[in-house]
Amino acid sequence: MQPVGHDTQSIITEVIRSRRSIKPFDMDASRAVDKSLILELLENANHAPTHGLTEPWRFHLFTGDSRRTLAETMARLYRETTPEAEFREDKMRKMSENPLLAGAVIVLGMARRGGAKIPELEEIEAVACAVQNLALSVTASGLAGYWSSPPLVYTRQFADWLGLGPEDRCLGLFYLGWPKAGFTMPKASRKPVAEKITWH
Repeated sequence: MQPVGHDTQSIITEVIRSRRSIKPFDMDASRAVDKSLILELLENANHAPTHGLTEPWRFHLFTGDSRRTLAETMARLYRETTPEAEFREDKMRKMSENPLLAGAVIVLGMARRGGAKIPELEEIEAVACAVQNLALSVTASGLAGYWSSPPLVYTRQFADWLGLGPEDRCLGLFYLGWPKAGFTMPKASRKPVAEKITWH
């Protein structure tokens, strides 16, 4: 493979460094995300690295009226699976509102297909790489994206509702939409990378 040119590298750097998590309440609920654009974003996600070419990522798409079904199910399962001492009405309300604030919600699944040869952790890492591809593609498209992982999504009840296999996992929700008019992108906040490097 030929190395990318300077201009291409600059564009990639700009996209990576300008990526931000934009929560659903900063998305324009009245503006849908076109299906063809969602498919293009997910095709980029599909090109993530994967040990043994197991391609464990799975995407459950909720758009239009199905977002309400997702919201109602999350609220119901939160009530059913949360111990009384930990239950919070505001959290349940947020779960029932957020899917309706985004143009689309992508529920992220990990399909366990590697057997004993490939550790589950490596399959989870592959899905995370796919989500990073998705997040960068969202940024490049001018969209807003937010990877959310409330404890509810890790429950067996939620996995069963999605139809995931016994060894499969849900790894979160990716809220997708257009930023509200006038939205100001937050600035980056990262400590210097030099503080995180050990040279050998």
